[in-house]
Amino acid sequence: MPRGGAHFSSAELARVLSHYDIGVIHEVRPLSAGDRRVPKVVVTSERGKFLLKRRPKGKDDLYRVAFTHAVQAHLAKKSYPTASLVPTRDESNTILRLNNHIYELFDFIAGVRYEGSPEAAADAGRLLAKFHQYLTDFVHGWKPLKGSFHDSISVRRHLKIVEQNRKTSPDMQLQATSEALMVLYNASSVRVNELGFDSWDQQAVHGDWHPGNMLFSDQRVVAVLDFDSVRIAPPVTDLANGMLQFSIVGGRPNPADWPDYFDQERLLQFLAGYKELIELDKNKLDSLTCLMIETMIAEAVLPIAATGFFGNLSGLDFLQMILRKAKWLNKHRTKLTKAICS
Repeated sequence: MPRGGAHFSSAELARVLSHYDIGVIHEVRPLSAGDRRVPKVVVTSERGKFLLKRRPKGKDDLYRVAFTHAVQAHLAKKSYPTASLVPTRDESNTILRLNNHIYELFDFIAGVRYEGSPEAAADAGRLLAKFHQYLTDFVHGWKPLKGSFHDSISVRRHLKIVEQNRKTSPDMQLQATSEALMVLYNASSVRVNELGFDSWDQQAVHGDWHPGNMLFSDQRVVAVLDFDSVRIAPPVTDLANGMLQFSIVGGRPNPADWPDYFDQERLLQFLAGYKELIELDKNKLDSLTCLMIETMIAEAVLPIAATGFFGNLSGLDFLQMILRKAKWLNKHRTKLTKAICS
């Protein structure tokens, strides 16, 4: 992979775009947002503006992609704010397979990134509730991915890999950090299981609900993006991840400088937006803080186990920050749960 992430070659772009009926192309501009393994370009043509992406390895299973496209088509019929998929000219198929790769072309949607306001967080919570409501009755014939970050054998295995990974750190700090994260992860999983997780209804969920996968205008969500992680799981897993992502406080170059605490106002505004449309029973509400701990550990450990880094950040520094934040959530679990249930 070249420096700066995966990219399209000129020949590849020409081959791919020739399969779409979008008229004369005026400009092709790289887009660096999101997963560095996923090359994206903005294409401007005489028929509009489009976003082209190539699916990364691991998220290019044909049946999983077909399932996500079925979800997007279902949502589009209900006027849910997503980017429309553009079919190919020859087969009218929204999945283009060429040379062992899968490509997708979307209508381009203009918008801005999340600016941090509680109002925008609340609207993101409302849109997640609508996502879940609209997919409650979703019927499909494809083979979806099942499971989540909760009580995951894969998460535990990756924590063990990180613990033994000399690419991440040559000293005992990494082992101690991984062991402490495992203890918190296991304790959180046990609490959630005791609340009845295995008996909760499952359905299609987004799987990666965070501010980077949305576009906003005037503090409202105008587009939900990136359906690559859509799967079957209890909707509360999406809710917990959204609460985490909209309340985590960071932003400084060095994760060692990130504070332990979370933005409780944004957390509760996001949840309030969700609860405007979907009522949750007490056990699900009681589970949310523990699920936040689980999803935070899961999201951090998987890339660090693979590369020793989180993006371009030191794996050890990032995991130590995650540990501090997980400890903060665990310490304030009773207080947060009381606020969540009020």
